Amino acid sequence: MRTRLLPLLIVLMAAVLLALGIPLAVSLAAARQQEVVVDRIDDTARFAALAQFVTERPSGSRVDTTDGRRETLQRELDQYYSVYGIKAGVFYREDDQAPMANAPYEWGFPVEGEGLAAFDEALLGRRPHDPAQVWPWQRGGRLVVASPVIHDGDVVAAVVTDSPTDQMRWKILRGWLIIGAGEAAAMLLAVGAALRLTGWVLKPVRVLDVTTHAIASGRLKSRVAVASGPPELRRLARSFNEMADNVEDVLEQQRAFVADASHQLRNPLAALLLRIDLLALELPDGNAEIASVRTEGKRLASVLDDLLDLALAEHADSDLRLTDVGELAAERVASWSPLADDKGVRLVGSCPATTAWADPVALSSALDAVIDNALKFTPAGETVDVRVAADGEVSTVVVTDGGPGLSDEELERVGDRFWRSTAHQNIKGSGLGLSISRALIAAGGGSISYAHHKPHGLRVTVTVPRSRPPV
Repeated sequence: MRTRLLPLLIVLMAAVLLALGIPLAVSLAAARQQEVVVDRIDDTARFAALAQFVTERPSGSRVDTTDGRRETLQRELDQYYSVYGIKAGVFYREDDQAPMANAPYEWGFPVEGEGLAAFDEALLGRRPHDPAQVWPWQRGGRLVVASPVIHDGDVVAAVVTDSPTDQMRWKILRGWLIIGAGEAAAMLLAVGAALRLTGWVLKPVRVLDVTTHAIASGRLKSRVAVASGPPELRRLARSFNEMADNVEDVLEQQRAFVADASHQLRNPLAALLLRIDLLALELPDGNAEIASVRTEGKRLASVLDDLLDLALAEHADSDLRLTDVGELAAERVASWSPLADDKGVRLVGSCPATTAWADPVALSSALDAVIDNALKFTPAGETVDVRVAADGEVSTVVVTDGGPGLSDEELERVGDRFWRSTAHQNIKGSGLGLSISRALIAAGGGSISYAHHKPHGLRVTVTVPRSRPPV
């Protein structure tokens, strides 16, 4: 969930920062250009003040009083260009737009573009207007500003300055870099805050997920810690703990009922079987009805014993310890070998030493149930094979038999309580042996699975962890 929530928060924060940063960058560029434009307007206004009395063109046959002012204007323009590198000139408004004074000397009247537009505006007596915005990527751009020269209320000339924009563009770029660095720092802080926020919000969810998995795996004592997180999730954690307590109580009552019922029924059943034996003494030998009643009574006693074993298996806590699975499996093979020999079944084992975390008693009981089931359904002359192996993080005990096996539909139900295949109803058993095995193995963090064994038979795999399961 964090991988889905965090990108969404980051995208939203990036959009907010861009929504703030782009207008700020545009405003900074406009402010830097405005500073330059205002400075150029001041310069052109000063030059216009010097040029307003130099109204006549120079004449070779007459020297008038305007020559000194023209020389002063030219000197000011030359110094201005020399110091700042900005082209400047004063041009008459006549058709030829001849220069009154200009620097550098070879610079002529702007005949196109923004320069001509600014000059025409000035000749109309209008104050300089803001030129188009210059951006850092516009290399070679120029900034043209023009002001009118007014004499006796008439516009007689115009002052034009043509400024390079390299320095201004660099200032804009430097300001943008500062803004970008600030945006990057803010984004890093926002990502850090988002990580902390999502961690704080989702921590109870992760704990709840782990606890739910633990309860589903059989660790019913697991509970959710409610120390942190939003109030809503803390309330959810408390409600989950209350639900888990109620479920555990119900399961405990169910187990207690099964155990108590099984235990309490054994005494009346034992008394009933005793009375049947006494009654059989007064009947002729070989009475079929008495034999049938005895068989059903013993079967009922077996079911009650299995029910009690199942209740104890589901209720008892596992005594996990580092166990040599190969040695334990070899012991069980040796214990069942006499029964296998009596049935004419070959019971073989390949049990190399391998360790795993398991309850030795529970694992032995589970293997007994699995091997007993395999011998029960394997005909004489066939083989029951027990193999132990280590596979990465788990150790496995695989028991294969040469019996008739099960269909795909039956494989899905094998291990259910009281379930028996319709083809095996005449074979002794209660249908609880494999259920008890599954309960014993699951209590220690292991599992048991069933599959087909080719060419025929059943393959049962008992899996136990090689590392200690979480408590």
